[in-house]
Amino acid sequence: MLKGSDFKYKKLFVTGGAGFIGTNFINMLLDEGLCEVVCFDKLTYAANLLALEHNLSRKHFTFIKGDISSPSDVKTALEETVPDCIVNFAAETHVDRSIDSSAAFIRTNVLGTATLLDTARKILGDQVRFHQISTDEVYGDLPIDSEQSFTETSPLEPSNPYAASKASADLLVLSYVRTHGMNVTVSRCCNNYGAYQHAEKLIPHSVKQTLNGESIEIYGNGKNVREWIYAPDHCRAVLEILQNGRVGEIYNVGSGQLVSNIELAHRILSILNASPDRINFVPDRPGHDRKYHVNATKLSTELGFSPASDFIYTLTQTVKSYIPMS
Repeated sequence: MLKGSDFKYKKLFVTGGAGFIGTNFINMLLDEGLCEVVCFDKLTYAANLLALEHNLSRKHFTFIKGDISSPSDVKTALEETVPDCIVNFAAETHVDRSIDSSAAFIRTNVLGTATLLDTARKILGDQVRFHQISTDEVYGDLPIDSEQSFTETSPLEPSNPYAASKASADLLVLSYVRTHGMNVTVSRCCNNYGAYQHAEKLIPHSVKQTLNGESIEIYGNGKNVREWIYAPDHCRAVLEILQNGRVGEIYNVGSGQLVSNIELAHRILSILNASPDRINFVPDRPGHDRKYHVNATKLSTELGFSPASDFIYTLTQTVKSYIPMS
């Protein structure tokens, strides 16, 4: 485990730090005393500043409300804090919302990333460290019965506006290596679960429905498969990439834990001691990806990282953590 004196960066500028994964990342950095942290967040509906409240009195933590799509917001924040590393978690992420309207996703995920890159270059210089948090959804999907997995060189074939906006941002970030010589990396992670996730997402939403006496709603036939990783494991992977990742490289972050949506629903019902019959199949959403599975061999072989958490135990703890939300 890294110690503060071993971590090569002194001050991280974490965008979207009040969101689900960003919160887990910031708490890890501060709890382990790795560096100073600046949390830059617009505080949209998906943010949860209460999850960071215990950090507000820490001298190594600063919160700044701001929008990554606003050049003036980003410029002011970077000039005031002068970080040596930027980690971009900020994004609109809910696929259903992107299908209803893609404008916010283009604004935040694409234009916001461009604003961060350009402003960082002008204020901090081309050698400032920049890490882009992306998603396995940029690859599109696999057949349900496929034994294949996506590698970092797999073609980008996003199936929905959210995934397309993230793929666009990835390409933009990587272009700054060749054009400007920027010190950037990209990580593409599978589905995350854990504390602080917004209630619109599958696991907390399913818990809420169950506790409210409702049935869990599952798209289509429920056979769609997702790869799940515990958010703290994802955060560890990002930390390893920041410390030892190669400039201009993409790293897939996966767990190998593949679960169908219907199986996940049954696991949640079992944890909550609810009837296995409390599942309601609803019409499938447009362009619903069938299966996600990333090959994380590069992360393992180059950086020596592999997830440490047990799926059943951490899923159980996660489900139980949402019970007070109901």
